[in-house]
Amino acid sequence: MTQADSDPVIHVVDDEAPFRRSLLFLLESAGWTACEHESAESFLAARPPLPAEGGCLVLDIRMPRISGLELQRRLAALDSPWPIVFITGHGDVDLAVQAMKDGAVDFLQKPFKDHAFLDAIERAVNLSRTRQEASRRSSEARELLARLSPREGEVARLLALGLSNKEIGRKLSISDNTVHVHRQRVMKKTGAGSAAELARLILRADPDGLDGQ
Repeated sequence: MTQADSDPVIHVVDDEAPFRRSLLFLLESAGWTACEHESAESFLAARPPLPAEGGCLVLDIRMPRISGLELQRRLAALDSPWPIVFITGHGDVDLAVQAMKDGAVDFLQKPFKDHAFLDAIERAVNLSRTRQEASRRSSEARELLARLSPREGEVARLLALGLSNKEIGRKLSISDNTVHVHRQRVMKKTGAGSAAELARLILRADPDGLDGQ
């Protein structure tokens, strides 16, 4: 099925060909672009990037050689952005609960209703879009902060923590006037209009960026 590179894509990874193809038919009937993989190894070999408009993985929890759970662990180790919806058979509920604890969006036990499956896909794709946007904003924040000199970076962090020019001067052993100059440069380079905006920028770039003193 031909689609623009930015369209959402659903990757179905399942070793049972008839079931895998039935899911592809359901997804495509609902308007999604879908791809199939007969094994976790096949998906890992393909390493498809997450499209700009999002997507998700549909994984069978039990597969030969590399299981769905093992694939989930490997993708987590690679910082993969793909949200996962697990398909489980009878008796796999405990495994599915573990998968949810490890970050899966949902799990569906066979047999499941078409609408329940499509609802889970919608949630997973929406999550992927949220993650994409957060990643984009974080990258932009890091680029802005990278414009600062090392000393400006120090001043920026202390400003974001709420310190006054005088307090920053004492902490860094520089004059109030020098702090003022650095502060102006920081605000100009980052586009921040206040210490609060600067704090938000630093936290977008690194959630731990303001930890400690």
